[in-house]
Amino acid sequence: MGTSSTYATDLLWTGSGAATARSEALLKALRSASDHGLDPTWYGIAEVEKALAPGADQAAAEALLTAAFVAYASDVSTGRVRANRVDKDIDIIQRKVEKADLLKAAAEATDFAAYLDSLPPKGDYPALQKALATWRDKRGKVSFTPIPDGQALKPGMIDPRVSMLRKRLVELDFAVPEPTAGAVVDLYDDALVDLIKSYQEMKGLSVDGVIGAKTIRSLNTTIDERIEQIVANLERRRWLPADLGSRYVFVNTGDYSMIFVNEGKLAFQSLVIVGTPKDPTPEIQSIMRGFQTNPYWTVPTSISGEEYLPMLRRDPNALAASGFKIFANWSDDTELDPYSVDWHSIHPKAFPYRIRQEPGAGNALGYIFFPFANKYGIYMHDTASRWLFTEGSRNFSHGCIRLQNPLDFVEKVFNGKNNFSKDRVRAVIEAGQQAHYTFPEQVTLYVTYRTVTANADGVPVFRDDVYGRDRRVARAMKKP
Repeated sequence: MGTSSTYATDLLWTGSGAATARSEALLKALRSASDHGLDPTWYGIAEVEKALAPGADQAAAEALLTAAFVAYASDVSTGRVRANRVDKDIDIIQRKVEKADLLKAAAEATDFAAYLDSLPPKGDYPALQKALATWRDKRGKVSFTPIPDGQALKPGMIDPRVSMLRKRLVELDFAVPEPTAGAVVDLYDDALVDLIKSYQEMKGLSVDGVIGAKTIRSLNTTIDERIEQIVANLERRRWLPADLGSRYVFVNTGDYSMIFVNEGKLAFQSLVIVGTPKDPTPEIQSIMRGFQTNPYWTVPTSISGEEYLPMLRRDPNALAASGFKIFANWSDDTELDPYSVDWHSIHPKAFPYRIRQEPGAGNALGYIFFPFANKYGIYMHDTASRWLFTEGSRNFSHGCIRLQNPLDFVEKVFNGKNNFSKDRVRAVIEAGQQAHYTFPEQVTLYVTYRTVTANADGVPVFRDDVYGRDRRVARAMKKP
């Protein structure tokens, strides 16, 4: 094996009672790798079993079991794939374990089976494992009634798909009332509308009771697709630190939520608005150190070229009413007269000017702005479009994270320290003043994409994979 000189007289897997106990524990773990969404064949389970048979070559067995152990231990503790290679919108600090450290830990473990059990993350990871087992058990046992595509099914419509809809909702464990006596069987009635609204809210869809293409696609998600989703979310959890720390913000773009944990306890939670499928919010880790009131919004050149240039071509003064100023360059504040530019000559992919929105009620960042380091140029902020928080599917931004109650959040972060007063900050905002505030302690930020969450009993809540990342993660896991 790779460090045979270290353990030359004390083989890990063969030649002693302790080694035999280790090899048996490893074999059991490899056979159960599927409990983690991993495939035992990835670790050469058949070859390992042969290597441990009586009469097998001891040196070959040592090498084979060492390779299997290192691969499995790494996969189950820190992830099978390197996250940042899966998707350009993933940039996290993924843990990595060294082979020598794993072999040393294996040799020194007084209870090797317990050591193997300690490798996976904690938190809701075991609950996701339970959910995986439950949904695998459903495979082949639960019927599946697909809903055909067609025109959007609206309340009060009569459509033959209504009967199929009733069956599908029953299959999804909804209590579906029978049609009222004498009623038209294929009527999309109020009781069904209410159930669909509950379903839409659960899945993060627009809660309108209308069964359009997105709701049909969600209803038609197969058991195999849900299983794949759980597997991808187990992998995603392995990417993060085993211990997230005692003070952190955790943004889940998969279900449009944010929590703040302080001293290991939930201190604040909020709804968030995140990026559209076209401009998805990335998965990142960073540090939050403070916030600013009444920020400027400097428009990214991509938005200037794609969204604002067509407006300027129609009316050079189109942006002024919303508090925007146009500057001749990015190095100083030389303001540009929009009528002095031939906007039709500007290429959308090479927009040369700087557009900035002044502070105020209509500012896209709202009244509070939270900067943090990341290569995507995103941040967390307030919003002027507060009504969007009432939507079930809250992916409306260009990638930034819009927070529902930012002042309540910062109050929890300061937690009475530094003589902080939410009312004084509100007065600063109302006076139109720009002020910078530093948190008493920095806050670790995790922005992730968890489309499956589960409670302690393993009951999962699925959100639809609107960014398509789960499929990419599952596909990457299957590669050698």
